[in-house]
Amino acid sequence: MSIKSKLNIKRSNTDMNSGSQSGDVIDKLPDINLSPPSNFSGAFEESIDRRTFIKSSAVFSLAAACPLLISPDRVFAQNFPEETKKFIIEARYYEKLEHKKIRCKLCPRECVIDDRERGYCGVRENREGTYYTLVYARPCTYHVDPVEKKPLFHFHPGSLAFSIATAGCNVNCKFCQNWQISQVRPEKVRSIYMPPKDVARLASEYQCVSIAYTYSEPVVFYEYMEDTVVAGHEKNVKSVVITAGYISQKPLIELCKKVDAIKVDLKAFSEKYYREIVNGELKPVLDGLITMRKMGVWTEIVYLVVPTLNDSDDEFKGVSRWIKKYLGSDIPVHFTRFHPQYLLKNLPPTPLKTLERAKEIADAEGLNYVYIGNVPGHPAENTYCPKCGKVLIERIGFTIKKLNLQNGCCKYCKHEIPGLWGI
Repeated sequence: MSIKSKLNIKRSNTDMNSGSQSGDVIDKLPDINLSPPSNFSGAFEESIDRRTFIKSSAVFSLAAACPLLISPDRVFAQNFPEETKKFIIEARYYEKLEHKKIRCKLCPRECVIDDRERGYCGVRENREGTYYTLVYARPCTYHVDPVEKKPLFHFHPGSLAFSIATAGCNVNCKFCQNWQISQVRPEKVRSIYMPPKDVARLASEYQCVSIAYTYSEPVVFYEYMEDTVVAGHEKNVKSVVITAGYISQKPLIELCKKVDAIKVDLKAFSEKYYREIVNGELKPVLDGLITMRKMGVWTEIVYLVVPTLNDSDDEFKGVSRWIKKYLGSDIPVHFTRFHPQYLLKNLPPTPLKTLERAKEIADAEGLNYVYIGNVPGHPAENTYCPKCGKVLIERIGFTIKKLNLQNGCCKYCKHEIPGLWGI
């Protein structure tokens, strides 16, 4: 099967009704029976079979009975087949500690990890005091999406994004729509070997304006993302990051120097929510948004409105005022409808009135580009000129119906509209 036949290219808005949360749900997880693409040197990883498992178990049992018979290194080597070595490179953000321990410096958790252990994300491992990523060039899903699906509304409207993800995440949102890949270790899902230059080549071949790092959490496959950004730019393909924004300042600053746009899922505006629903922290995300603004990288925000948990007027006012004060009035904000799934199935979908109230509050607080997401056909999907009020971009789901921009300005009153338009 060729890679072209497996890339399900869609411009439809069907996902808007399929339980999408931040707007970037995977259309279909990779089929475990997929054969490797003919034009790739890598192959899908093989699951351990019964005979191999029994042999490995026997080795461990023998080692336990006779500890001097076999060295620990030789035993652990059974877990890392030769074919997985191409996915493993040294991590770029960590510090070495005593007794072969390391401290990860990629995200605010700063996990302290013993030899032969992994960090919270499950995709980085300490081996003899050196920290490795296990998901370099190891996407478990790839897809061609409309950029509106991310959603990015002020970035090359109507264009396509070659979207990739690996396993793993550094938070655990109870409403995650892609938990089948974000909350598992890389050896638990089928993956393909797709190095950065191949991603860039495929994106160019499929006439994608951008490569999107999405679906799970690109922070945990930082090295792969960073190198793919560079490879993409060599092919004149841009890069957009779809993230929860839970990342340390140093790697974020380096990333902002390279990428073209970032969409941040701001889960709520309270530490309690982040602690209980996300298993993360709010402050590092807010600090990261300020850094993105200072670095000049184009940024949009999605706020998933979850009934009874983050849908109060006070919270809508608080987040809107914070955004205007620290990021400015021109940053696009998407208030998005929640659908029950994963660990949060006891709550109903977000009422439309709640989303409209959130938009009204944000509008009243002075934000110029406030959208309602996951409600196909709603007028708040459109982009309006804040000066003359005319419709500049008319959308239905992921489809662009009308585009009334000229050189990044309103066609009617010539008011400049912030964004990266490409038109």
